[in-house]
Amino acid sequence: MAAQFALNATGVALALKHFAPLLRRDGRAVFASLSARLGSIGDNRLGGWISYRAAKAAQNQIIRTAAIEIARQRPWAIVVALHPGTVDTALTAPYRGRNPAITAARSAAALLAVMDRLTPADTGGFFDWRGEPVAW
Repeated sequence: MAAQFALNATGVALALKHFAPLLRRDGRAVFASLSARLGSIGDNRLGGWISYRAAKAAQNQIIRTAAIEIARQRPWAIVVALHPGTVDTALTAPYRGRNPAITAARSAAALLAVMDRLTPADTGGFFDWRGEPVAW
């Protein structure tokens, strides 16, 4: 559990600590963190993966809180968590179930397109690779 929090929560907090001051004050800037639908408390119907889910939920809270704080000085900044979809990798193969997998290239292109469409009103949000909001 400590390792999951170190990577998924503390790592994101450290990235925000160092990159937030570099976000533009006078124009649009995006800080996006790769999260996972498994970090959604509202979307959890299966249980399991406690350490990973808890760390991703913590990551999402860090993103949400940082977005509020960053908006005070950088009103055009957009700080979001993004779910890349179920990406076709050896890691996801045993867990795909009913979720169709997408290629890494498709996921990356889709996430870039989502980031292009985001506005400051979306800051603090959690979106999937299609641009749909994910429940916290």
